[in-house]
Amino acid sequence: MNRKQIVVIIAVLAISGYLYSLSPKGLVKPKATRTNSGVAGSSRATMANVTLASVSATAKAAIGVSLAGKINDLESQLKAVPQSGKLALQKQLATNWDDVNQPAPAAFYYQDVARKENTLQDWLNAGDRFNDSYKTSQDTAAQPVFIANAVEAFQNALKLNPESLDAKMGLGIAYVNGGASPMQGIALLLEVVKKEPKNIDANLNLGMFSMKSGQFEKAVDRFKTVVSIKPGFEPYYYLAESYKQLGKKTEAIAAYEKCKELMPDPAFGKRIDDYIKELKN
Repeated sequence: MNRKQIVVIIAVLAISGYLYSLSPKGLVKPKATRTNSGVAGSSRATMANVTLASVSATAKAAIGVSLAGKINDLESQLKAVPQSGKLALQKQLATNWDDVNQPAPAAFYYQDVARKENTLQDWLNAGDRFNDSYKTSQDTAAQPVFIANAVEAFQNALKLNPESLDAKMGLGIAYVNGGASPMQGIALLLEVVKKEPKNIDANLNLGMFSMKSGQFEKAVDRFKTVVSIKPGFEPYYYLAESYKQLGKKTEAIAAYEKCKELMPDPAFGKRIDDYIKELKN
C-alpha cells in the first residue's frame, strides 16, 4: 500500500464514519455517564488499554510492512537511547506517522513532546491529531480516549495562550464530539468564526454539527463558505448530503459531481454514482 492509497482510505473513512454518526434528533447527550472533560464514562482499564503501543500496532497493520519499516527502526532506537536522547526520536516518530496519515500514534508522540517542552504548538499538534483520530476511528473503546486527550491538549494550549483561536477551535470540536458539552463547544467555534469569518476548519465543523442537529439550511451555508474559499471533496460531500436532506436534488447532484471530481478514486466514485442515480430516479 502506498501513501496515496492511505490518504484515500483515511479520507473516505473520515467522511463515511462521521456521516454514520449523524443523528437527526440533534445533539442529544447520551445516557452514558460523562466526565467533566466531555468524554463518555469509561473504566480506567479501558483507558489504559488504548495506548501508544496499541494504536501503533493497528496503524502498522493499515500501512503495511514496507511503510512501517522506518518507523520500526526509529522505535528500536527510542528503546535503546537514554532518557536525554528520547525527545528528538519522539519528534521524528510523530512526523513519520504524519507522513503516512496515521493520526493516532502521531498524537501520542506529539503528546509526549508537549509534556516535555510545553509549547503552544506542541499542544496544538497533539490536540489536532487526537481530534483527527476520533474522526477516523471506528473503535468505540478508543474514541473516548482520543477525546479526553484532545481536551487536555487544547486546555493546556489555552493556558499558554488564552486567545489562541486554534486552541479554541480544537477544544470546541472535542467538546461537541465528546457529547457532554456540545453547546459550550459550539460557542467556542462561533467565537472563532466571529473573529475569522472565513476560517475553513471552524466553518466545516460548524456545518457538520449543524447536520448532526438536523439544521441542514445552516449546514449548507457553512459548506458553501468552505468550498468558496478552498474547494475539497469532503465539504462538497457534506454539502451534497445537506442538499439531499433538504430535497434539493439538482443542487445535491451538482455537489456530488464536484466531490467525485476532487476525489479520483474508483471505489469512492462508484459510491457517488450510486447516490446520484438514486437522486435521479
